[in-house]
Amino acid sequence: NARPPAMAEAAMAARVPPDEDGDECLPQYRHLLSPDLLAGQVAFITGGGSGIGFRIAEIFMRHGCRTVIASRNLQRVSEASKKLMTATGQQCLPLSIDVRQPQTIAAAVDEALKEFQRIDILINGAAGNFLCPASALSFNAFKTVIDIDTMGTFNTSKVLFEKYFRDHGGVIVNITATLSYRGQALQVHAGAAKAAIDAMTRHLAVEWGPNNIRVNSLAPGPITGTEGFRRLG
Repeated sequence: NARPPAMAEAAMAARVPPDEDGDECLPQYRHLLSPDLLAGQVAFITGGGSGIGFRIAEIFMRHGCRTVIASRNLQRVSEASKKLMTATGQQCLPLSIDVRQPQTIAAAVDEALKEFQRIDILINGAAGNFLCPASALSFNAFKTVIDIDTMGTFNTSKVLFEKYFRDHGGVIVNITATLSYRGQALQVHAGAAKAAIDAMTRHLAVEWGPNNIRVNSLAPGPITGTEGFRRLG
């Protein structure tokens, strides 16, 4: 028996979580997988202070993983770290980096290795985006998004490869987007940057596979309650 349209819409609305002004840990979490699935492992997450990266950190930590969350805003990742540790009981190290500057990544990775002696997973989630028609997009604005998204992903991956993954193996997950699949107005900068990351993912998977490094892209669509959705939605 089909429900009336009004009832169907109400049921759908009940399943969609309300948008949020900030990032908070889940009030409750039901494990779909083993609670200790990632026990003993360490994840390095760029952009981990908010949005998708924050939630990835939380879920990893709820499965036994220790995390490093890194972004340019040390205050933001420090506050996020406190929330994450309180909610999960796992360690979370907040660090300040600029993915456009490899020396800051190297310093952060050194600190993470000093603290945890290992890094098993890299999540490349740092990104910059805004809505702008191509005709009004400045040359510098386009370059800035490429520098943060594409260059930042390569910079962080290469630093981790040189400092740990080459000799120990690891997992790299690049957060990309569906923007370039069909083309989308006002997003030529972000779509181009993320499409380049998808290509980079395939190249690095081929080259670094023999070092026991698995490289994948994850391309979510719009997600309510995230900083990206608050800015773009």
